[in-house]
Order: sequence, then structure tokens, then C-alpha cells
Amino acid sequence: MADAQKVKEVILAISEIIEEKKLYLTQLDAAIGDGDHGLNMAKGFGAAKEKLESTNPETPSDILKAVGMALISKVGGAAGPLYGTAFLNASKSVAGKTELDLNDYQVMLEAALDGVKIRGKATVGEKTMVDAIEPALEALKKAIAEGSSTREAMDKSVAAAEEGVNYTKTIIAQKGRASYLGERSIGHIDPGAMSSYVILKTIAEKF
Repeated sequence: MADAQKVKEVILAISEIIEEKKLYLTQLDAAIGDGDHGLNMAKGFGAAKEKLESTNPETPSDILKAVGMALISKVGGAAGPLYGTAFLNASKSVAGKTELDLNDYQVMLEAALDGVKIRGKATVGEKTMVDAIEPALEALKKAIAEGSSTREAMDKSVAAAEEGVNYTKTIIAQKGRASYLGERSIGHIDPGAMSSYVILKTIAEKF
């Protein structure tokens, strides 16, 4: 079970790992995009961290909402609205709850994915963050249905997200600046898929 304090710890851990990986994420983006994804994500999660430490929201939903708003206001390019929407949708899906379990996590991930797909008009196979998040959700659902433990379900979800990231290396980008490259985008990992994987992995490790 994860209460507000645990959710806050998870967000702070995400902020830390994104800061660590910002240059790597930016290098991935430089190959096929604007070259600012890692720096923008670090700025956004840095702002989210400051927000949580200065306002101390009381429920998991309030925390996720604060993160979503910080990402929308601070992350440039497409990533801000997409990640912001993901966190805002997740926030709404668990409104009123004081503790979150594995089933709540599935509901949150589903809501987040829906938000990303609607906002980004993206589906699996277009070389976007959806290619990491959707397999992660499907693997999580399957694991829960099979009665897996929380740890097993999280591990299976993260493994599916990693497979999704690797899959983006084999396909042509169909969204954003990367789509201009056509077949030249093959061989490159999508930075949004990678940052999604990093976030999902951190959640799994801390949940």
C-alpha cells in the first residue's frame, strides 16, 4: 500500500533519476528530435519536487495533480502537455483515496495512458512513449488477473516497458519532429519511450 508520503517519495525518486539521466535522454532526442527532452524533463520534475516540498499536498491525488501542473508549466515541447496530462488523469482516477494498492496503480496507469493517447493522438507502433506505457499496462493487467504478487506484477510491467523501448529502435517515427526523418529514424530509441520506462521502473522499485 502507498500512502501520500510514499507517493511523494516515489516522485522525489523520479525527479532524482531524471536529473541523473537528463544528458542521456537529451542525446537520444538529439539524434531524432529537438535535443532538449532530458533537460526539459529534469526541469519539470525539479519544479514538481519544489512544489511538493513547499506545499506538502495531503493525498496521493493532490500530489499527482501538483506534479501534473508543474510538468505542464515547466516542460517545453510536446513532453510537457503529454506527461502533465498523464499525471493529471492519474490524479483524477484515485481522487478521494488515502492509500493506493496494485489495483489502484493499474487504474492510474490506464488513465495516464488514455490521456497520452488522446492528447498525442498516438497509438502503439508510432515510436512514442505509448510504445513503452501500453505494454507495461497490458503486462500489469495480465499479472494481476493471474494473481501475481505486487512485486511480480511490477517486475513484469517494467520488463514489458523495456521491450517496448527496444521496439521503438526498430520502427519508423510517425509523430513529431522525428517523423521528418522517415526511415532514418530506424535504429534510434524514442526518447519519450525511454523516459517513460525510467519513470515506470522507478515507481516499481519504490512502490
